[in-house]
Amino acid sequence: MFFLLRMAFWLGLVLVLLPREKTPESDKLPQVGASEAVSAATAAVSDMSQFCKRQPAACEVGGQAATVIGQRAQDGARKLYNIITDKKSEGKSDTRKAPDHTGSIGYAGDAEVSVAA
Repeated sequence: MFFLLRMAFWLGLVLVLLPREKTPESDKLPQVGASEAVSAATAAVSDMSQFCKRQPAACEVGGQAATVIGQRAQDGARKLYNIITDKKSEGKSDTRKAPDHTGSIGYAGDAEVSVAA
C-alpha cells in the first residue's frame, strides 16, 4: 500500500511540473514561486508531525482505518489474482492442461495405453 501512495505522490508531482499552455484562465490564477512552495510544504510536514500529539484519538482511529483499508486492498488484490489465474473462470469444467503436442505426432501416454492393451 505504501508503494501505491509513493507512486501517487510522484505521479502527482510529475503532473504538476508538466508545462502548461497559456490560457486566459491561467493568468487569473495566483502565481506561486518555488521558494514559497517549499516553505509551505515544510510547514505542512512540520504540522503533520505534531498532529498525533495534539489529537491522539484521531491519530489512533486513522491508523485503524488505514489498517482496515490496507486489508481490504489486499483481499481485493487476492480476489482479482484468483479470478485472473483460475481456470474455472474461463468456463472450462476440465482443469487439465491442454496437450502440448499435435494430433499427427503420437503422445508417450498413448504408447503406454496401446502396449498395455
